[in-house]
Amino acid sequence: MQILLFLSALLIAWLLFTWLWKVFKISLKTALTIAVIAFILQFAFGISPEKLWQEIINLPQLFLGKSSR
Repeated sequence: MQILLFLSALLIAWLLFTWLWKVFKISLKTALTIAVIAFILQFAFGISPEKLWQEIINLPQLFLGKSSR
C-alpha cells in the first residue's frame, strides 16, 4: 500500500512539474516576443512603450465604436 501511495504521489508531482515547466516556457516566450516588438517599435519607429500601452488600453473602445480622439 505504501509503495502504491509513493508511486501515485511521484506521478502526480511529475505531471505537475511538467505542466508548470510548459507554462513557464510559454510565458517566457510570450514575454520575450512582447519585449522584441516593443524594442523594434521604440528604435525603428520612435513609438514609446507609453504610447503603445495607451493604444492597447484604447482597443476595447475602438472595437465598441467609441472613439476617445
